[in-house]
Amino acid sequence: MAIIETEAALHVAHRDNHTHRDVNGGWLRPAVFGAMDGLVSNLALMTGVAGGQVSHQTVVLTGLAGLAAGAFSMAAGEYTSVASQCELVEAELDVERRELRKHPQDEQAELAALYRSRGVDAELADEVARQLSRDPEQALEIHAREELGIDPGDLPSPAVAAVSSFGSFALGALLPVLPYLFGATALWPAVLLALIGLFACGAVVAKVTARSWWYSGLRQLALGGAAAGVTYALGSFFGTAVG
Repeated sequence: MAIIETEAALHVAHRDNHTHRDVNGGWLRPAVFGAMDGLVSNLALMTGVAGGQVSHQTVVLTGLAGLAAGAFSMAAGEYTSVASQCELVEAELDVERRELRKHPQDEQAELAALYRSRGVDAELADEVARQLSRDPEQALEIHAREELGIDPGDLPSPAVAAVSSFGSFALGALLPVLPYLFGATALWPAVLLALIGLFACGAVVAKVTARSWWYSGLRQLALGGAAAGVTYALGSFFGTAVG
């Protein structure tokens, strides 16, 4: 009885500790990339303009314009990119679907040969391929996974990618603008808030990817700070030269 209870406990522990995060969804990459891009690009844009010794109203207008332009650009780009990828996958699936319809025996033999190459006994490989090939849709799914490395039922959504990119970019790009909207007239509150946001984004990403949160946060902080510093210097240089 004790052995059975121990085995049951081990089974439950294995089940609970052997779950995986969703790594194929269409939201994570555009959301993370959008937030980082919004923060860095709008912070760099605003510091570059501020380096030219313009009024704080001009800096605010620049930040808002950068937010709107970047968010729409990111959404359109992500939608087109993911839609094109899905269209390519669908075209390849159509090719495989036609082959399964025209040459079912050849496709079944191909599947059996694949299993044999992975160490399955020849007789068992033939039987597994035969049973899997009885359902055309199941056969298509198996061939797509084995030959193309994709799951036909788990393709990313262009709309999800576009909305994720738009919202995350806008949220990231809004941070450097917020202090000005609440009455700030100097650049440093915007830079400070943006750098805090960069560190926080890096730390959150590390939680999702199971990496060191402080390293990821400091890396994003350094990259964003460097971009802002360089653009501010360029803005000061060209502002002086034009003036």
